[in-house]
Amino acid sequence: MKMRSVFAAAAFCCLAAATASAAPPFALHNGDRVVFYGDSITEQHLYTNYIEDYVTTRFPSLKVIYFNAGVGGDRVTGGWAGPIDLRLQRDVIPFKPTVLTSMLGMNDAGYQPYNPGLFHTYTTGYQHILSVLKDHFPKLRITLIQPSPFDDYTRPVSFPGGYNAVLLRYADYVSKLAQSEDALCTNFNAPMVSMLQKAAAADPSLAQKLVPDRVHPSPAGHLIMAEALLKTWNAPALVTAAAVDASNKTAATDNCVISDIAYQNGTLSWTEKDGSLPFPLNLKDPLTRLVLQSSHFLQNMDAEPLKVTGLPEGSYTLKIDSTTVGVFTSEQLEDGINLSNMNTPMLQQALQVDALTQMHSNIHMTEWRSIEMPVQGKVSDKDLERADNALNQLDVELQVSRRKAAAPVVHNYQIVKE
Repeated sequence: MKMRSVFAAAAFCCLAAATASAAPPFALHNGDRVVFYGDSITEQHLYTNYIEDYVTTRFPSLKVIYFNAGVGGDRVTGGWAGPIDLRLQRDVIPFKPTVLTSMLGMNDAGYQPYNPGLFHTYTTGYQHILSVLKDHFPKLRITLIQPSPFDDYTRPVSFPGGYNAVLLRYADYVSKLAQSEDALCTNFNAPMVSMLQKAAAADPSLAQKLVPDRVHPSPAGHLIMAEALLKTWNAPALVTAAAVDASNKTAATDNCVISDIAYQNGTLSWTEKDGSLPFPLNLKDPLTRLVLQSSHFLQNMDAEPLKVTGLPEGSYTLKIDSTTVGVFTSEQLEDGINLSNMNTPMLQQALQVDALTQMHSNIHMTEWRSIEMPVQGKVSDKDLERADNALNQLDVELQVSRRKAAAPVVHNYQIVKE
């Protein structure tokens, strides 16, 4: 409980500082079409789904369409789903992206000590990818992602120096390439390594499950990668912030509206309409809890502080829409608590948004991998286009439904003396 209080108090200080100076704008715009390109780590639909969840819950009125083009085993030259030029022509260009992220390198380095020949293929191949994309979309906003880590941190390295040291050489090239191409660059490696090291110190056996095969992070691990990309895109940490004073029945707020404050018979109550929802965290998952403990995800991405002053000393039950959220001392409430890591009605609404995100991902994957790729060349282009269009329209409608599901609603708060 005390950690929550300390965090929330710090969050209020950070929010006050943030208000004093204008924050840079979020990178995505209304009407953007985002393609996530990469290998099997992108194909997992985890960090990419988290990006979609964040944007939908934090900016419910922002209309953005997403496409995942990750294929397991891919390199800069392509893979089992086709050579790179086919991949780009079939899996990227038709979606007319305005924004593209690309993460490649895990397979390119060959799971072996540094190989100059493989590295040369990587550098020339990546340059070719960007050249093709810029020829088709001169205004395309590109974010290059440095390869996520091979887990050499919760278990012994496979060879002297370890494979992640090799990936770091590839990551350094990606950073330089992004600079030369006027693209953004996101580092997935360093924050994941930091989290893994802290998790291993806290719980060595559980930490090994964060990247169970040393390559593909668990859903909890993908939270850190999503955070890194969102921070590159200037994503704000704030969900909402509220400070309610029981003694004079007033409130200071950020991204929410509070009304009907009442305090009688030991019960403080008010109604609140928030401007956004918290991140849809699975708080029942032990790995998620370990990641939150081993990182600054809540502070950086999911700040939902509530501060209550003017209450007599004692213990209080916080209820939202008649649902008990927790029991807190007056001191904890005065310091502030972070609602984003508690089971609130707002979290439950966010989890419904996440369920729609997963449906959208499944529809897109079905259209692309189960229909378009297998039957291409076996039926007429017109018939294939008709099937694609029908599923694409269903996907778009589902993304509209997701934005509606994220629309803010009014909640009733009660703080009741024990």
